[in-house]
Amino acid sequence: MPAEPDVPIPPGQLAERAALVHALALRLGAQVRETHISWILLTPEFAYKVKKPVRFAFLDYTTLQRRRHFCHEELRVNRRTAPSLYLGVARITGKPSAPEIDGPGPVLDYAVHMRRFADGALFSERLAAGVLSAREVDGLAAMLAAAHAAAPVSRRAPAAQSSKLSRALAALDGVRPVLSAAKCDQLREWLEAGARKLWPEWVERRRKGRIRECHGDLHLDNIVDLDGHPAAFDAIDFEPALRWIDIAEDAAFPVMDFAARGRPDFAWRFLNEWLDATGEHDAAGVLRYALVYRALVRAQVEHLRAPNGHAVASYVRAALEWSQPAPPCLVITHGLPGSGKTFQSQRLLEQIGAIRVRSDVERKRLFGLGALESSRARGLDIYSRDATTRTYERLFALARILLAAGFSVVIDAAFLKRGERDVARELARTCGARFEILACQAPDEILQQRIAARTSDASEADAAVLRQLRAAMDPLGPDEETRRSARSCASAS
Repeated sequence: MPAEPDVPIPPGQLAERAALVHALALRLGAQVRETHISWILLTPEFAYKVKKPVRFAFLDYTTLQRRRHFCHEELRVNRRTAPSLYLGVARITGKPSAPEIDGPGPVLDYAVHMRRFADGALFSERLAAGVLSAREVDGLAAMLAAAHAAAPVSRRAPAAQSSKLSRALAALDGVRPVLSAAKCDQLREWLEAGARKLWPEWVERRRKGRIRECHGDLHLDNIVDLDGHPAAFDAIDFEPALRWIDIAEDAAFPVMDFAARGRPDFAWRFLNEWLDATGEHDAAGVLRYALVYRALVRAQVEHLRAPNGHAVASYVRAALEWSQPAPPCLVITHGLPGSGKTFQSQRLLEQIGAIRVRSDVERKRLFGLGALESSRARGLDIYSRDATTRTYERLFALARILLAAGFSVVIDAAFLKRGERDVARELARTCGARFEILACQAPDEILQQRIAARTSDASEADAAVLRQLRAAMDPLGPDEETRRSARSCASAS
């Protein structure tokens, strides 16, 4: 097949290309939906996405050769997270007045060939309908963590601090008409100060391989329930700089979007599941900056669609709230294995909006184990005194980083020794955080039943560990009794 000439379409031919698309839709019996950069033809079984011959500051689809290239790029980047959705790149052939898919004759254009998914399957639609489940949120977190682990890594010289800041300020400028001068100045100052503070961390995270080829546009309109599993589609194909980003920045998008759409419980659930899987708690500062940036990006997009729409106000409000968090709270759990600490702390983190660090997960991470891997199968003693000391040191170090970034923290650990609880209380004081103890209790018979029934659980505490811990525990003192509930944190959030 001869190479297509790399010649821009002359002015006025956008209308001719639109006519081609509508002629193809007529032949296929397809509906046509349109965005500012593409047409989507929907048949009962398939979708064909045709890129418009347009040029913007962030993309250039003006030639047939470029559109072919970016169709293949779209296929490549999206098959990572939605392999069964993306079927290939189709040729639009024949005559402009009678085009067809992959037929004889010259190539007129190209289309990304996809399965058509069911109406109402988008996460945004399922959320609005009230049918999106916690299980689906957990599945999304697991899928994204796996995608990030498998993604190619970039360790090239980082983009200039000014580039990161300029993108954030450009998004802010896009919503200036709906912001007061005071709020606009507040956000600008926050973005500028944050970029200066985070620059060394951005550089270090690139050195550590945290800049990877990500999705880049992971809001809830780009996530779908496909065959009972979450799939992310419509990743950015046109600008590598928007796709090669910190994995924490990629994960921030659904967190922000869940919260802006009125489900902060899902936002915190998703974030905690992703953090448990990736161990990226030390990216707290990067994460908060990304939450504000992503909210501004979505506000800018929605402002272009409907300047006075409800969505614009929701995303602007989200940007302001993420940039000015309430004073954080540090909650520690207290209780023996099987007393319900993880269950109760899960409910709490969704209620007050907090990041949880789990001793069962971090203990295993210190030994190079996944959350559900067996230490006994590897011959490791992860419950030794030294292992426990290292685990608590890790929990306190992570909590300090998270509190410094303005996040409330729940440490899910036994905290059976008074000394451990005192260290946590002092940590809260030095970080300017309120301190609470969430005490969990259950009869001994129930504890043993729960431990024996565990199957898929990060904890490996057995009856012997339970006896050992019960014998060594320090009961809560009279001065600690007043802190046995986390309700004050919840009411202040």
